[in-house]
Amino acid sequence: MRAFLITLTMMLGGTAMAQETGVIEIVTMNLAEGVSAQAFEPVDKAIEDEYVSKQPGFISRQAAFADDKWAVVVNWESAEAAQASMDSFVSAPAAEKFMSMIDATTMSMKRYQLAR
Repeated sequence: MRAFLITLTMMLGGTAMAQETGVIEIVTMNLAEGVSAQAFEPVDKAIEDEYVSKQPGFISRQAAFADDKWAVVVNWESAEAAQASMDSFVSAPAAEKFMSMIDATTMSMKRYQLAR
């Protein structure tokens, strides 16, 4: 049992260490005129399931909606992994539908290096 707890502690510690060098990417955008959050949510989920979550360096992703604005927070292992995903995004099968449902002129993306 003691060996199991030591192994578990080391594994969790390793995960925390990997995330300390990670990047948080925050993307905000307005939905296109006439597009509801309820209509957009399955398209956003498809992007997550079919594309983003399969990219090298992906850790996690959350999406939220308020005041006609959609926000996505993605945790990446590195800035390079985040950029590689963004660079190949247009080739994702669901990207065209995703982009047609947002106001691309309002899209904003910022990456932050994890502080702890």
